[in-house]
Amino acid sequence: MSATPARRGRLRLRATLALLSSLIVAGAAATVTTGAAHASAPGAPPGWTTVFTDDFNGPAGSGVDTANWQYTTGTSYPGGPANFGTGEVETMTSSTSNVSLDGAGNLRVTPQRDGAGNWTSGRIETRRSDFQPPAGGRLRVEARIQMPDVTGAAARGYWPAFWMLGAPYRGNWWNWPGIGELDIMENVQGINNEWATMHCGTSPDGPCHETNGISGQRACSPTTCQAAFHTYALEWDRSTSPEQMRFYLDGVNFHTVRADQMDATTWANATNHGYFVILNVAMGGGFPAAYGGGPDSGTVPGHPMLVDYVAVWQTGGGSTPAPGGRDAYAQIQAESYDQQSGLATETTTDGGGGQDVGWAANGDWALYKGVDFGSTPAKQFYARVASGAADGVSGLVEVRLDSRSNAPIGSFAVGNTGGWQSWRTVPANITGVTGTHDVYLTFSSGQPADFVNVNWFDFGH
Repeated sequence: MSATPARRGRLRLRATLALLSSLIVAGAAATVTTGAAHASAPGAPPGWTTVFTDDFNGPAGSGVDTANWQYTTGTSYPGGPANFGTGEVETMTSSTSNVSLDGAGNLRVTPQRDGAGNWTSGRIETRRSDFQPPAGGRLRVEARIQMPDVTGAAARGYWPAFWMLGAPYRGNWWNWPGIGELDIMENVQGINNEWATMHCGTSPDGPCHETNGISGQRACSPTTCQAAFHTYALEWDRSTSPEQMRFYLDGVNFHTVRADQMDATTWANATNHGYFVILNVAMGGGFPAAYGGGPDSGTVPGHPMLVDYVAVWQTGGGSTPAPGGRDAYAQIQAESYDQQSGLATETTTDGGGGQDVGWAANGDWALYKGVDFGSTPAKQFYARVASGAADGVSGLVEVRLDSRSNAPIGSFAVGNTGGWQSWRTVPANITGVTGTHDVYLTFSSGQPADFVNVNWFDFGH
């Protein structure tokens, strides 16, 4: 479920995909159960820690916990592609007729149709956009879901999904598929099947075969996806070489995408940042069109996708940085500096919340103490930056270790990006670095004018 026009026709080739024959049971996953919701989300499996959880307990008819989730409303992101780029026809709302708790421990995302034939539905996203595994570790994102219990002609146009988008998408809205998309569960037309996909690279075609992406599929068994709850999960594994994205249905690993299935730059651009989680039911669009179209007059509204829980767990990652330290391979928020000169903080306006540091000009700097690079050399630097600088005004964002007087280990140039809140994630090569260091971001320019804002930065191998 992405927001790019090129994706409207994606998945048209999926009908020809065969079910994968090699199945691996994941010990951390739950088995299928029908019946009522769990009283609470399951605890982290042994050896894992909980990063995020919501069990959707609350009074019937109430909305979601807005400390965890934000509603996406309308027919597009502000300034983004129309119809969320997929051709879907509904208007997303925050109304409890579309998104509510059922009082029995479930979230209900319910498409509705008014007397004039107009469709509404719901789409919620985690406020957090920093979900990624630690360096050398694993991240598991799991939900227990019953798809809308509707099949045949009555289900034409239904498109429920549980999925993730790369954090750099927020505030840009036009950088898909390069920033990555991870579809943990998608379904259309009430078919007893789930599809899982990784999107990346360029569109059309490119290394990830867009707009189809790199996909797998599996039927729900012994009960159908529509008749019972099943668990759907993604395990993002940075402990293996090559790095992997593994997709699970009821504990069975039925689809895997490996880093060596594409070039290193494509993989890094899709994975060297956090992600946010999305739950929604679209109506119509490219995927349903590949399986007969809809919605139409025979489509029956009011069938909800039920979500018992969403949980995010992580494990591994080697040694923990010293108190006050930072993981070089997780996003370091720019406003979390220990010291700075010449900078100020401000609230970002990209819909993702948080702050950035701004007004960076020649000679300004920020210090981040105790950044742990581990034992494998980091060779890449990434920063999310924006600039509304005047024509001809640009400068360098530099990385220095342990002292501002040391030579930079890497840098990149930045000029006007379209505005002071028009964000881009920019990569740079750096001299290989291991161990724990104090990191300085320094700013160098041939003009005295401000030239860049910084939202976050991190490093990669």
